[in-house]
Amino acid sequence: MLPLPPLTAQADRLVALGVHELAGLTPAELCDAAASAGPRDGALLVVRAPASRLAPLVQREGRRGFVVADMTDVDAFAPIEQAALPDGPVYLLDGPDRGDELTNWSPDEALPEITGRGRTPLTLTEGLHWLLQRPEALERNRCFMTIGSRLRRPDGRLDARTPALWLSNGTGRDGRDRRGAPKLGWCWAGNRHTWLGFASAAGRVPAGLVQAGASPTSAVSG
Repeated sequence: MLPLPPLTAQADRLVALGVHELAGLTPAELCDAAASAGPRDGALLVVRAPASRLAPLVQREGRRGFVVADMTDVDAFAPIEQAALPDGPVYLLDGPDRGDELTNWSPDEALPEITGRGRTPLTLTEGLHWLLQRPEALERNRCFMTIGSRLRRPDGRLDARTPALWLSNGTGRDGRDRRGAPKLGWCWAGNRHTWLGFASAAGRVPAGLVQAGASPTSAVSG
């Protein structure tokens, strides 16, 4: 898997796609946040923005990303406690990994394993940002879930759906024209899939408040 571009190049990419506007930022504000972080190998620049607006910006081999038809509430999926976000509209995600070794685990099984390793599960927005920079992170039969985002019901319990990002087969309601397109969908929290890993990261830090080489803050304490 290819390394991430420098943070300043990531900012330029997000500005070209108009992602800064989704968070009410100017191009200069986003670029300054990236520049202030200095060199930080393996870090992903993330802007708080609705998943429904980010998904169509993802493109892989000429195919544009989309949200499945039965996930109209996608923007209501929010970070869980184990994926708490830093303050501010922009932050850095250190060391994203697809989690291939956790394929055929269920989300319920994978979450304690990820946190037990001192890592944090990726949120849906973070997974989409990763694909905006590196769409190659999605491969046929090697895709990933973003269990850092869940929907909480009015009674306080978590909805059983867990979001995931994979490549469409072009069947059913997806349509043949979407074969191979990046797909934002969901799976049940208790189910296992041989083609879905569990994306995680080393931690998160606020953009604009970091110094090169600083240690990432824990997602739980952040």
